Amino acid sequence: MADYDLDLGQVPPEGVFYNRMSASSFTRGHDRVPELTSITLAWLERHGRRVINGSRALQLEVNKAAQYAALEAAGITVPRTLVGLGFPAISRLLDRFGDGPVILKPNRGGKGSGVAGFETAAAAATAIKAGEIEPSIDGVTLVQSYIKSPRGIVTRAEFIGGKFNYAVEIDATKGFELCPADVCQMPGAEATPQFTIIDSIDTELASRYEAFLRANGIDIAGIEFVTDASGKCFTYDVNTNTNYNPEAEKIAARNAPAAVAQFLITERDHQLHTTPTKAFALQRPATKVSALAV
Repeated sequence: MADYDLDLGQVPPEGVFYNRMSASSFTRGHDRVPELTSITLAWLERHGRRVINGSRALQLEVNKAAQYAALEAAGITVPRTLVGLGFPAISRLLDRFGDGPVILKPNRGGKGSGVAGFETAAAAATAIKAGEIEPSIDGVTLVQSYIKSPRGIVTRAEFIGGKFNYAVEIDATKGFELCPADVCQMPGAEATPQFTIIDSIDTELASRYEAFLRANGIDIAGIEFVTDASGKCFTYDVNTNTNYNPEAEKIAARNAPAAVAQFLITERDHQLHTTPTKAFALQRPATKVSALAV
C-alpha cells in the first residue's frame, strides 16, 4: 500500500472493506502508511461503505496510550502507565516511578518491537542514558508496571465479529516479541514461543471485552492480558490487526481464519440485501470483500 494513491473525488466501489493496517508497518519500511490508511478509511466511511475495523480501530492500533484510556472507560483494568514525549521526559518519569519491575514500551509498537523490561526504574534510567533504548516512531514512550505471571504466560483472547472465538496462552518467558504469525519470527531466532489454544476465559472479562469492542467499532481483534499471583487480571494490548498461529490452529476446535472468512462473507451478503438495488446496477452479481493491509 506504500505506493498507493487516491482520488478523493471518486466514489469508492461497492463492497465490504477489511482494514488490516499494522502498527508494526514501520518495521517493514512503511512508517507513513498509517496516515494514508486513515485518509482511505475516512473516504470509504464518508461514502457509507462497510469497513471492518474502521477509523476508530486504526486510531487505537497505532496509539497504545489511547488503548488504555478506552479500556479503562470500559471498566477494564490496565497496568499503571505513565506517558512521556522524548527520553528526557521518560527519565523524569522514572525518577518518580518508584520500585520496579518496569517496562519501557513504544506508544506505537507492534510485534513487541522496542519493548524492554527492567528489575528497577533506576536500571531503566541507566539504559536510557547509555542509549540502549529504541525510541518510539511517534516519539512517545510508556513507562509501565511489569505484571509478573506466576506461570510465565500471557493470554491473547481472539474476537471475530465482536464475539469471543478462542484464546491463546503464550509462553512469555523468552521475551516480549509474541506475535503468533510465522512472518513475525525473526531469521535465526530461537524456536517460536509456545502457543496453546484454550476454549474459554472468564465470562465476565469476555463480556467486558465484547462491550469495549462494540463501543469502539472493532469487529476483529486480539486482546492480551496477564494475571498476577493474586489472580488479578491486567489488560495491556489490543491488536486490531490480529494474526493466528498456524501450529496452534492445527489442533484448534475452532479455526479462526475460517471464522474470519465466514464473517466477511456474511457481511458482504448483508450489504447485498440492505443496499438499494440501484447502487448495484453496474456491479457484478456479488459484492467483493477488499482488504487493506501493510
